[in-house]
Order: sequence, then structure tokens, then C-alpha cells
Amino acid sequence: MIRAHELTKTYGTRTAVHELTFTVRPGTVTGFLGPNGAGKSTTLRMVLGLDAPTRGHATVGGRPYAAHPAPLTQVGALLEARAVHPGRTARAHLHALALTHGLPRRRVAEVLELAGLTGVADRRVKGFSLGMGQRLGIASALLGDPETLVLDEPVNGLDPEGVLWIRTLLRSLAAEGRTVLVSSHLMSEMALTADHLIVIGRGRLLADTTVEDLVRRSGGRTVRVVTPRAADLRRALLAAHPHASVAAEGPEELDVRGVEAPGIGRAAAELAIPLYELTPRDPSLEQAFMDLTRDTVEYQGATA
Repeated sequence: MIRAHELTKTYGTRTAVHELTFTVRPGTVTGFLGPNGAGKSTTLRMVLGLDAPTRGHATVGGRPYAAHPAPLTQVGALLEARAVHPGRTARAHLHALALTHGLPRRRVAEVLELAGLTGVADRRVKGFSLGMGQRLGIASALLGDPETLVLDEPVNGLDPEGVLWIRTLLRSLAAEGRTVLVSSHLMSEMALTADHLIVIGRGRLLADTTVEDLVRRSGGRTVRVVTPRAADLRRALLAAHPHASVAAEGPEELDVRGVEAPGIGRAAAELAIPLYELTPRDPSLEQAFMDLTRDTVEYQGATA
């Protein structure tokens, strides 16, 4: 379990993280989300003892990270996959980590196989692609068979097979009762992988909730309707459901919120209005995230 209590980090007059309090529980994959500059990396570094908080504290497994006698057996972390001596082979890198933590040599072969790197284990890391380097970083995090995993952008550079592999791996580790904290910008992947979400913006906590609850709070389900008599159907729906939202998306398209598909179908049948499409659409995690963090985005590009 990871606990953060009023974590605060200031750099001169700038506050990167402000009184952040949250708990990452075992048995679930927890997504750690936020726009660029939100303070995610700073928070992870404080949790792992790499940065000292200005105020507050964080514990992993009931104690500060640095207080663990063999940290790699308690916490596996991936913050920067390329932080490896380029002249070493993947096997030599993992052997060095194993020796410094008193881990058996057989564990090196196990994580190489787990990460799909057995065939390139004796190649120098400087020749690795971005995805291969990422796999090596994940293998390093798993080397001590830890109870807690902290991973920053673990699917960065992975191909579709690799993305599926890490998604399945993280969910299986959580199912074993481990604590899994994953920072990512890929909302589509978080929707498939995470059970719980911690969302921050400008160093402050914005949400600590399940994926389902966050998506539900963004506005609920809509129904896409395509009909040649869109205006007639819109008038009928608003007359019967004055609190509904019926937006015209085109001359023959409606976006309906507040009336389920069966109700729309009945209204159309009563007026003999033909329907070409009647499709319920659930809101996406990406849209829910954008709605939640809209006012905390520091770097916004202009659209052409």
C-alpha cells in the first residue's frame, strides 16, 4: 500500500505539488493521471525517496521507501527506462541489480523471459529500440518480485503486442494482491487497465475515484440518432422530455441526452418517423479527463 499525506513540494516561489493526500490500495491497478506539468513525476519521485518533500510524507508498505532494508524486493519502479549504462548487456544490467540486492541469479533469467528479452539478453543496451528499453525497465522493476509497483508511462514505445502484454501483466499482478500505481497519458489504455484513478492538476488532487464513477460524472450516456425527419423528432422529444438535451449534429443527425434509446424509438414510431440509426454512446475516459482537467492545463497548443 502507498500512502501520501499532504505531500508538498516547492521550488522557490513555485509550488509543484500542494498538500496531496491519497492512498493506493493493493489488489487494484491505480492510474495516476494529470496534464503535463501537473506534478505527477515530482510526486512519484517523493514517494520513491528521490526528492524530499517540503512538507508532508509518503510511505510504501507502512514505511518510507528509504527505510526498507532491500527496497527492490518491496517496490519495483520504472521512472526512466533509459537510465541504463549503454555499454552493458541486458543480462549484465540485471545481474548487477540482483547482486546489489542479494537476489538469486536465476531471477534474472525469469524476468528476461517474462519481458520477452531472452533472445536479446546478451546485446548491448545502446542498440535497443525504445520498446526494448522499456521492456528492460519493466524487467528491472520486477526483478525483486516486489509487492508494490510504481510505473511511469510503461507502454511508451511498445508495439500493440507489448501494450497488450503490459496490460495483462499489470492486471494479473493486481489480482495477486499487489499494489500497482501506473502513470500514463494514454486514456484509452487506462480505461482498459485501471480500476481506480487518482487525477491531479497543478499539483492538487482533482479526483480519487473509480474509472466508472469518473466517466459517469462527465455527463452520462448519449444516443446518436440518424433520421430524415430530425427536426420533427427533436420537437417531439423535447415536448415529451422537457429536461432532455437534443442537439442537432447535422441535417439528419441528433445527439440525445436524457432519453434512452427505447424511448426515442417509441416516439419515432408514434409519428411514423423512420430511423436510420439509433446508437447508445457511453462517454469516454478521455472526455471525462479533459472535462475534469480543462482549467489546469498549462500547455495548450492552437488548432490550425
